[in-house]
Order: sequence, then C-alpha cells, then structure tokens
Amino acid sequence: MLDIRFIRENPEAVKENIKKKFQEAKLPLVDQVIALDQENRDTIQEAQALRTARNAKSKQVGMLMGQSKKDPSKLAEAEALKAEVKADADRLAWLEGREAELAAEIRKILLVIPQIIDPTVPIGPDDSANVEVQRFGEPLVPDFEVPYHTDIMESFDGIDMDAAGRVSGSGFYYLLGDIARLHEAVLAYGRDFMIDKGFTYCIPPFMIHGNVVEGVMSQTDMDGMMYKIEGEDLYLIGTSEHSMIGRFIDQIIPEDKLPQTLTSYSPCFRKEKGSHGIEERGIYRIHQFEKQEMIVVCKPEDSRDWYEKLWRFSVELFRNFDIPVRQLECCSGDLADLKVKSCDIEAWSPRQQKYFEVCSCSNLGDAQARRLKIRYRGEDGKTYLAHTLNNTCVAPPRMLIALLENNLQADGSVKIPKVLQPYMGGKEVLIPRK
Repeated sequence: MLDIRFIRENPEAVKENIKKKFQEAKLPLVDQVIALDQENRDTIQEAQALRTARNAKSKQVGMLMGQSKKDPSKLAEAEALKAEVKADADRLAWLEGREAELAAEIRKILLVIPQIIDPTVPIGPDDSANVEVQRFGEPLVPDFEVPYHTDIMESFDGIDMDAAGRVSGSGFYYLLGDIARLHEAVLAYGRDFMIDKGFTYCIPPFMIHGNVVEGVMSQTDMDGMMYKIEGEDLYLIGTSEHSMIGRFIDQIIPEDKLPQTLTSYSPCFRKEKGSHGIEERGIYRIHQFEKQEMIVVCKPEDSRDWYEKLWRFSVELFRNFDIPVRQLECCSGDLADLKVKSCDIEAWSPRQQKYFEVCSCSNLGDAQARRLKIRYRGEDGKTYLAHTLNNTCVAPPRMLIALLENNLQADGSVKIPKVLQPYMGGKEVLIPRK
C-alpha cells in the first residue's frame, strides 16, 4: 500500500512499477486515485471553510438576537443568518459524507496498486523468469530408484491418506508412528534452531479478524487462500505470519525495542486454489499443515540486511539435514503485490531430479506496516513506519519429502540426520516395516 502523497508526486514511477509487474490493467488506477485524492482534498478544504463560516455566523446570530430586544429590525437579519447556517450545515453534512465515500474509494484502490519493487528484482512475467542465484550442497542422484514420497512413508506405516479422505476429503492426511515423530522432530529442531539465533518463540492465535487479513495480504491472495468462519469476523490463518504481524496492529514500538525477531509455530489452513489443484497426488499441496516461521519487524534501514540473514538461515538449516538447496530470486511478475523483494529456497528432489520450493523469504517494506499502522518512535520523538519481513523456517510436509528422498538408502531405510537424532530418541535410522 503506497502513500497517496508518493503516488501524487511520482505518478510515472508508480505506472512504470506496474508495468514491471506486468499488471497493465491497473495503470488507469493511478490517474483515478489521483483524481479522487484531489476531490477529497477539495472536499476537506470546503468543509473546513464551512465550519469556520458556520461558527462565525452562529456567533453573529447570537449577537443579533441579543440586539433585537432593543432593535426589532435585527430579528429579520438574525433569521436570515439562521437560514444560511442551516444551508451551510446541510452542505457540510453532505461534504462529510462525501469525504467518507472518497476515503473508502481511495483506500480500495491503494490496496491493489502494487508496492514499489526493489531495483535488484529481475524483471519477468511469471515464475518461469525466476533466476537461480546460487546452490548449496551437491545435488546427487542415487543409483537406485527413489519411490514417490507417500510410498516411502507407507513403507514405514507412516501415512494414511485413504482414511483422511473418508474423514475430511482431498488435501488431508494422517501421519503415524516414526513418520509422525519425524514430522514433530523437524518442527522442534526448527524451533530450537531459531531460538539459538536469538529469536523469541511464539505460539499465536490461529484465527484472525478480517481487518488483519486485509493488512497482511492482497485481496487476490486472500480469496485464493483463506478459510472464512461462517457468521463471524474470523479467518483461519494460512501462515503464522498473519497473526504475528497482526500482533503489532496500531502500535507505536519504542525504537530501542527494534528489531522484533520472532519465530512462531502454527497449523496453517489453505484453500490452495490455482492452476496446480488440490488433487495433486501426495502431501506436496494440502489444505492443512504445520509450520515454523521467522518474522522480523525492524527499522527501514535494516530490512535489507535482515532479508539476507533470513534466507541464509534457511540454507543453514537445510544443510544441517544433509539436503542440497538453491536460492531462487523471484522476478517482478511472481512477486505478490505487497512484496518489495522475495526469494525461494528450493530443495533437491533425487526422485524428480530437480529442485522444489520449501521456503519463501520476503521483504515487504512498509506495506503491511502502512495498512496496519505499525510504527516506531525515533530518537527525535517522531513516528515512522516499520518494515516487516518473513521467511519459512520449516514446513514439514515439504520438508519431509526432501528429508526422506535425500536420506533414503538402497535397502529402503532412511538415515536420520545427526541434528534430529536427539529429537527421535537417539534413533540413527528408520527401518521400513514393509
């Protein structure tokens, strides 16, 4: 959400940014919102002038009414002024109503004009133009066939999707035994990994109000992701980022309390609408999963450094699991409207012999802070908008896929990375039951 003053003063830059994001249909919105803003400012100015005039006329009516006791001719003059005051009041009421209408129209447009992207973002229309930046670890292809991830899990009696289908439908699953324990081990390790990095562990609300949803994501993402609780102003969160950023709504944070560095656990609920479809086999794309997240609220001048730190944390964590990964820079057309810059961390899949997304790191600049009025007070006593960032720590369904495939042995057993063994009761390897 851009500052209307910025759009007013830099309309061509805003239009150029829209073109870079391949959203030409939004170009007319720039001139439209500027025109509405001008009308709104004119309306406010006229309303203020009317209030001043009304107050002056009301005082004058009082004076004339007092004078009419001695000079009855003043009474007619007072009545004429009363009529003017009434006409001004009617006009003022209309102007105040129009102010509210214009403010709502302006905000509606501001919510869909995309954030100004960072100059380093590669330009491209969609994810096919995303750019590989670097790789970490050697992607290996074993000399034996790697089964599909649910087949690996079933060899340990670790998953039941048929029962989940009967109970809940497509996009759900039961995890059992060692696979369920491995799932929880990954989350526990992710939690402790982030705590060791100095982050505060949090468990947030799993449902949030609609104004928070509007503050943390675009309408398009909201429609495609969020589950609404019928009859209530509550939504199930799609990631703990939503409620964690919402925690600071309408707050002024003391400068010495920044940065806020938080790592949060939550279940996540998603419709998963889109081209991929929920019918995709396995647990790669599902309606419900659990995740450990990284959240940072900081001063604007620090957000670029935090962006670099966050995605590097993901690389370090995955390498601790012996999983090769790569960093993929998201292009302009693949950026959600609130994002300034974003990259994916993708894990190597020996079965597919390609990388797939396991983490998404984003710098949202002041977009969420502007929508939710998240500010900090500087040493000069003035308030400024904070910057917000987020990154996936671990999301076990996809993490499990990468972990099982990259640690699978020829005999069907799975090595447990050393860092996870304490969370698995000291087990070093999982032995298949089938």
